[in-house]
Amino acid sequence: MTSATVTGKPDEPVVATRNYLTEGGVTLRSWLLTRDHKRIAILYTLSITVFFFVGGAAATLIRLNLVTPSGIFTPDIYNRLFTLHGIVMVWFFLIPSIPNTMGNFLIPLMIGAKDLAFPRLNLLSWYLYVGAGLLALFAILIGGVDTGWTFYTPFSSLYSNGYVVLALAAVLAVGFSSILTGLNFIVTTHRMRAPGMTWYRLPVFVWSNYATSVIMVLATPVLAITLILVAAERLLKVGIFDPALGGDPLLFQHLFWFYSHPAVYIMILPGFGVISEIVPCFARKPLFGYKFVVWSSIAISVIGFFVWAHHMFVAGISLYAGLVFSLLSYVIAVPSAIKVFNWTATLHKGWISFDAPMLYALGFIGLFTIGGLTGLFVANLAFDVHVTDTYFVVAHFHYIMVGGMVSAYFGGLHYWWPKVTGRLYPEWWARIAALLIFFGFNLTFFPQFILGYLGMERRYYSYPPEFQAWNILSSAGASVLAAGYALPFFYLGWSLFRGKRAGSNPWAATGLEWQTSSPPPTHNFDRMPTVTRPPYQYRPEPEPQDV
Repeated sequence: MTSATVTGKPDEPVVATRNYLTEGGVTLRSWLLTRDHKRIAILYTLSITVFFFVGGAAATLIRLNLVTPSGIFTPDIYNRLFTLHGIVMVWFFLIPSIPNTMGNFLIPLMIGAKDLAFPRLNLLSWYLYVGAGLLALFAILIGGVDTGWTFYTPFSSLYSNGYVVLALAAVLAVGFSSILTGLNFIVTTHRMRAPGMTWYRLPVFVWSNYATSVIMVLATPVLAITLILVAAERLLKVGIFDPALGGDPLLFQHLFWFYSHPAVYIMILPGFGVISEIVPCFARKPLFGYKFVVWSSIAISVIGFFVWAHHMFVAGISLYAGLVFSLLSYVIAVPSAIKVFNWTATLHKGWISFDAPMLYALGFIGLFTIGGLTGLFVANLAFDVHVTDTYFVVAHFHYIMVGGMVSAYFGGLHYWWPKVTGRLYPEWWARIAALLIFFGFNLTFFPQFILGYLGMERRYYSYPPEFQAWNILSSAGASVLAAGYALPFFYLGWSLFRGKRAGSNPWAATGLEWQTSSPPPTHNFDRMPTVTRPPYQYRPEPEPQDV
């Protein structure tokens, strides 16, 4: 009988002779044609890392331009830079980052399955992702796009001189990749759980990805239809959004945000799952209010479909519609707050160890809380009129997506790195990177709240001189943030060759993924595990660690 909990000391490092990295061949062909969910997760990780640094390079150039009021780029180049940054970071990093990497690797391990339900679809989703990414990069290299990542009409359908249709096709293709991933996760969670793995014994990470998958499957087709309509109006001059041709200029915004606001939760819900795994482990306490955390994820996935028009308060919707969407925007803050309160209660009187994953988790909680509270500001009709299209909205969005989601991504990467690679990274370098990212992020984006409140509009290549001091602070913070993001690339790479061998459970964590070798074998478990206990059954005493 294999329990879903571990209560003893961490295992001594053992070199696994059979693992997914060596079984099935080590040739390029064996990787490109693999159906092993773990190898596909590694392929996704490598691809997503490339796009992360491409989008980050564009962000660096944006901040460099804004050091001086007059800028260093022409307006057209600046437009293409922030469009490149937005398209790459939203569609090719933020949305797929945790589900397609950690979700792919861990969900079968966490539920006691040998693989995902549809291994071939899983590999196809990666090929769609890579093909879409290459198409987006091709559009950028031959001239770029200047519409912003939102592709607002009528500019995108009538006036833009960029390669809009190529970019639309790239986003359309990556959307189908998301649908396949979501479908795979839903079926796997329903049909492939180990004996004894009831719904309330599932780790919160699995619940979070399940809720995310529901949004992917239901919302992404709306985005696909919307992008096809924009391309049709641009190429065929069909009157869909252009009022001169009988179209509705607000229809695009309704359709786009009906997907894109739930997409915010596609990005952040998996991060919630990561934090819910890390906090109990490093506080050595069971997760407080497990069922509340689970159902708050489901509530977010449902209510998220009803708040899209809070992006349109100044677009011309009626006052009554604005009031309804404002109220719903406050409602959806409740399940997010439940999670923060439950993580805080889990930390209370815990035996907290400040290893790198925990530092990222604590950073997530703080930055996400700031982002969430400022979200209540922009949910207010009167205040939103003042700060719409200013840097206040930019800062709010980045506190949620970058301060929150990227912190969760790095936290999960460090937490499961020993399981994925069988190696330990240098802990002190990891802690330094976590602190650099937290400090650099706040120095970058907190001044933007002030800039937005003072009236500095976003997406302009120049600005009045009185805003320069805050922009210099923001750009200086971006330098620190870039160093913090680059540092893990080096020490994690070093650990692959020189890092100490990891045992099967270096954190003395609970869960089925820690009961197999590090790295795991191709079929995950030598024997089918049987689950007999709820998750997160940690002892209140500190556990010795081999890190």
